[in-house]
Amino acid sequence: MDISSRASAYLHIYDEQLRARPMPGRTAEKIGPMLRTVSNGHGQGSLTYRDLGGLDGAELDAFIARQRDFFTRVGREVEWKYHGYDLPADLPERLTAAGFEAQERETILVGEVGELSGAVAPADGVRLREVSGRADLERIREMEETVWDADHGWLPDMLERDIAGPGDPCVVVLAEAGDRVVCAAWVRFHEGTDFVSLWGGSTLKEWRGRGIYRAMVAYRADLAVARGFRLVRVDASDSSRPILARLGLEAIATTTPYVWVPPTV
Repeated sequence: MDISSRASAYLHIYDEQLRARPMPGRTAEKIGPMLRTVSNGHGQGSLTYRDLGGLDGAELDAFIARQRDFFTRVGREVEWKYHGYDLPADLPERLTAAGFEAQERETILVGEVGELSGAVAPADGVRLREVSGRADLERIREMEETVWDADHGWLPDMLERDIAGPGDPCVVVLAEAGDRVVCAAWVRFHEGTDFVSLWGGSTLKEWRGRGIYRAMVAYRADLAVARGFRLVRVDASDSSRPILARLGLEAIATTTPYVWVPPTV
């Protein structure tokens, strides 16, 4: 991917501050060049790193196999988050050979949070509000399951844990039309860095194209500005990437989750 000089600067800061940062609610352990994290609940584990420290060939294959076997022993799925500029170049093939399966590719976008803030009104009849109670988190789960036609039973527990801490603070926002949740999103404030990260943003099909996603971005950007953060990071799907690019965010890299599912899960 060709990137601008601004995007190149963002990529450097991202590598320095976020790449090996553990997600909240997980137990992290340093294994060689990698941070291996296991959810404290029943969620997916993760394998993250800034770089692999020159691992290659048979040594890399053995390292991949050891991570796969660890998560097989503990009976958890695990995601190896591959960035498109990671070395060696044949890392995706090595992960696939070890049994990891590639998921949908996403694009990391970064921008100035101040450029996203400011009042943006959602569609008529829609209101935005912050939530933390279990009942609202369950309503968000129901909306997500409608959008994706997939089980999201894990989501209320994850959001409840992230809101309560410890770890980077998290604020959950939903958009309602009457008593119906039409969109939900959350923001994590990565303390000690320049970054907040935006997550979620799924919107019911019949409510898309009405400015709700843009209003959710602006609402969370306002929260970030108020807390003194400078940069925003989003892992964007192909559908949300054009919206974020129009708002001025720069694409800095692509990522592909490679997932191992133990046979007993």
